Amino acid sequence: MRRYSIGEVAAICGINPVTLRAWQRRYGLLKPQRTEGGHRLFDDEDLARIRTILTWIERGVPVGQVRALLENGGEVEQVGDGWAQLTDALLVALQGGQLNRLRQMLNEYGREYPAGQLVDQVLRPLRARLASGNVQLLTLRSLLDGLLLEYAAFCLTAGRKTPGEHLMIIGWGRADRADLWLEGLKRSEAGARVEVLTEPLAAPQLEPLLCDRFVLWSEGRLSPAQQQQFLAWQAQGLNVELMGSAATLQSDDSGLPAQ
Repeated sequence: MRRYSIGEVAAICGINPVTLRAWQRRYGLLKPQRTEGGHRLFDDEDLARIRTILTWIERGVPVGQVRALLENGGEVEQVGDGWAQLTDALLVALQGGQLNRLRQMLNEYGREYPAGQLVDQVLRPLRARLASGNVQLLTLRSLLDGLLLEYAAFCLTAGRKTPGEHLMIIGWGRADRADLWLEGLKRSEAGARVEVLTEPLAAPQLEPLLCDRFVLWSEGRLSPAQQQQFLAWQAQGLNVELMGSAATLQSDDSGLPAQ
């Protein structure tokens, strides 16, 4: 039976090695073998178990409840909404001004959950809850965004130490700056070396920027000038990808492809 290193498993399953270690050490979800040098070795049964764990987590099961599900063959009397619990816990800490606690929770969640699910099921919904227009909630959202950018910058710096596609995320016109960094978290865990431009640009100049792929994030329909510019970048052979609501709108209009 083939054996896989933790790095190979991370690439195959699309999950950070830090998360795999947390599942083993803290929750006892994995029991890899060890080489003589102490390095973890996983087999195909471990890969299947990891995929099962991911399935439960994607359904909103808290990671602390997954072991019981695995041991009971997936039978459980009641499973709480783990994503809502994580979101509520972050909100309580934020409203209480417990900023160091909030930083600690972000680090813990980042170790225990895949970045894609954490961003889409917890962090983005939390930001949406705070975007009601109420001045107090918008203030809390701005405070949260500062902590998210701090956390994302730390993770992206670590992610750039390993080989991978060099990717640059750019806000194009109207774009949510925090969303760019959250997307960076997802792309980094998927194996890319991610750079994020700090401010959205009305007319980014991509030619001088050396990277393998450009992710252009924009909200609303692209203007005719933007559509022409996107086509020009493609004609130049640049690897460009459109994201944000602009990508969905372009697809719905059967116009410019997202990538």
